[in-house]
Amino acid sequence: MLSDDQLMRYSRQLLLPGFDVAGQDAVASARVLIVGAGGLGCPVALYLAGAGVGELVIADPDEVDSSNLHRQIAYRESDVGQPKAEALAATLRALNSDITITAHVRTADSDWLAAMLPGVSLVLDCCDNFATRSAVNAACHAAGVPLVSGAAIRLEGQLVAFDFRDPATPCYACLYGEGDGPDTLCSESGILGPVVGTVGTLQALMALRLLTGHKVDGVLHLFDAATMQWRQMTLRKDPACPVCHPPLCS
Repeated sequence: MLSDDQLMRYSRQLLLPGFDVAGQDAVASARVLIVGAGGLGCPVALYLAGAGVGELVIADPDEVDSSNLHRQIAYRESDVGQPKAEALAATLRALNSDITITAHVRTADSDWLAAMLPGVSLVLDCCDNFATRSAVNAACHAAGVPLVSGAAIRLEGQLVAFDFRDPATPCYACLYGEGDGPDTLCSESGILGPVVGTVGTLQALMALRLLTGHKVDGVLHLFDAATMQWRQMTLRKDPACPVCHPPLCS
């Protein structure tokens, strides 16, 4: 049951068809893991905390650097040198004191993910390297937990949702394989702040849609900020995918 203060606080989203009180209850009871507290993770976390997601778990091993401030909108100059996960958690607690925020200053590796995912409603991949993306994808697939993945570099962005509660859904490895090539880094290729902000904001939107029972998976969304154009690609399972269709043991 929502309190009078909560009814007022969330009134603008409660007015929406397909959201209303039932949607708010679903959001409030959710436990969401955000992997990465950078340019994607900041808008994701701010919007999900603002929407009243009951518990947000943040994992990131890095510290805030001055070069982050042009795009990682949750941080201020006073946060430079602080662990990103803890600095972001402090910002979120100031935004919404009704929800639970847990910070983990660490990499989300396979063992940690396997231990964390039971009881998690949804995972957001907001990291910046393929090794972590692969680990998150495999762990979510194994646990049957929905995953919303985003990426941005230069003037390009992409996002996609995989609802692993449905065994027919493809996965990140169906799209990119095992991806053993080098990562493309913002420190080498550049990134414009609003590009990563656009992708992170839409990751939060996808997450809220999934948490309130709407289907958003199965489509890769590609953004070209130079032309302000979007393209969509419908995804299919790859029968040779090492995650979805691992070889049988002999």
